Amino acid sequence: MGALTPTLTLATWAIAGLATLGVILRPFSWPEAVWAVAGAVLLIVLGLLPWQAALDGVLKGTDVYLFLIGMMLLSEIARKERLFDWLAGIAVRQARGSATRLFLLVYVVGTLVTVFLSNDACAVVLTPAVYAAAKAARAEPLPYLFVCAFIANAASFVLPISNPANLVVYAAHMPPLLHWLARFALPSALAILATYAMLRISQNAALRRVEVATDVEAVTLSATGKVAGLGIVATAIVLLATSAYGLELGLPTFVSGVAATLLVLAIRRGGLLDVVKDVSWSVLPLVAGLFVLVEALKATGILRLIADGLKASAHDAPEATAWAGGALVAVLCNLVNNLPAGLLAGAAVQSADVSEKIAGAILIGVDLGPNLSVTGSLATILWLVAIRREGEDVGALRFLRLGLFVMPPALALALAGLLLI
Repeated sequence: MGALTPTLTLATWAIAGLATLGVILRPFSWPEAVWAVAGAVLLIVLGLLPWQAALDGVLKGTDVYLFLIGMMLLSEIARKERLFDWLAGIAVRQARGSATRLFLLVYVVGTLVTVFLSNDACAVVLTPAVYAAAKAARAEPLPYLFVCAFIANAASFVLPISNPANLVVYAAHMPPLLHWLARFALPSALAILATYAMLRISQNAALRRVEVATDVEAVTLSATGKVAGLGIVATAIVLLATSAYGLELGLPTFVSGVAATLLVLAIRRGGLLDVVKDVSWSVLPLVAGLFVLVEALKATGILRLIADGLKASAHDAPEATAWAGGALVAVLCNLVNNLPAGLLAGAAVQSADVSEKIAGAILIGVDLGPNLSVTGSLATILWLVAIRREGEDVGALRFLRLGLFVMPPALALALAGLLLI
C-alpha cells in the first residue's frame, strides 16, 4: 500500500480517534468492542485500509487472544467453584475488623497476582475475589476494587510476564531476566509504593466510614474448587518457565486454562455451556479492532515520523528524551489504549535503535501511564467488565479524576528510579 494522501491520512486519524472515543465514552451504553470493530470496518469499507492489511493486524493479536481466553476460563471456573468466596473469607478474617488492613492486604495480593500472572490476570482473576471479600465484609467495594485497577498497571513491569505489552514493546530484543530485574526493580518498587500511598490517601475518607464485619460465614472449598485454585497456581508456574525461555505466553496460558476447566468439568460431570456462556467474549473483538486501528495508523506514516524524531532527540539529549518519551507515551496510552501505543512505541524504539534507558522509559510509560484513564490499558477495560458483572460501574470522568491524582507521582518516581541506575 502506497503512502496515503493528506486527505486520506486525516480521514484515517479521524476514524481512529472517533472509534477510540467510542471505546472510552460508550455512547448509548454499547459495549467497547462495538466501537473498536465499527472503526476497523469503516476503515476497510472506505478503502483507507486494505482488507489484507486489516487481517494481518488481527492475526498479530493471536498471542493476546490466546492469553485472554486462558485467563478468562480460569477466572470463570474459579468463580463458579466459589474459590473467590473462600479466599474472601480468609481475607476478611485476616483483616480483623480493620478496613485499612483489608485495603493493604488486597494491595499486596494484587501486586503478587500482577507480578506472577500478569496485569490482565489481576483484572480478570482478582477483581471477583476482591468484590466477594468486600461483600462478605459488608463494606463499600469500590475502594478495594480501585486497588485491582491501579496495581494491575503499577506492578506490570516487575517481570516481563507481568504485562503482555512488555513483550510487544521489546519483541525479539527482550532483555534476559536478570538484566530486566537490574533495570526495573527500583522503578517498579517506587511505582508500587507511590501508587499505594496516593490510592490510600484518596480513599482514606471512604475507608474511615467502613466497618469491616468479622462474623463472616466460612465457605468450605470443594474438591473442584481446589482443582481450580491449583490450575491458577500451575498457570503462574508455566508463565514463569515460558518467560525464562523467551517464548510467547498466549498458547501456554490457553492450554493451562482449557486443561484446568476441562478437569473441573470432568469431575463435576458437566457445566461446559454455563462456563462458555458467562465468559466475556466481547473482549476479543475489542482487542482485534484495536490491532486493526494500529495497522491503519501505521499506513499514515506515523511510525516513520516517530522513529526519526526519537532517533534525533536521543542523539541530542538522551536523558531529556527518556523523560519526555516516558511521559508522552504515558499520555498516548490513554488516547489510543496501551496495546496499540505499545505496538507503535515498540516498533519506533527498535527502528530508532535508542539506548536501554530510553527504551526502558518508554516501557514504563506504556505500563504505568494507563492508570490515568479507564481505557488506558486492556487490563483496566477487563476490570470494568468484571465490576459491571457484579453490578458496579465507574464513569470515565470519575476514574480520570482519581488517575490524575494517583498516576503522575508514580510515573515521575519510576522514571527517576530508572535514570538513577
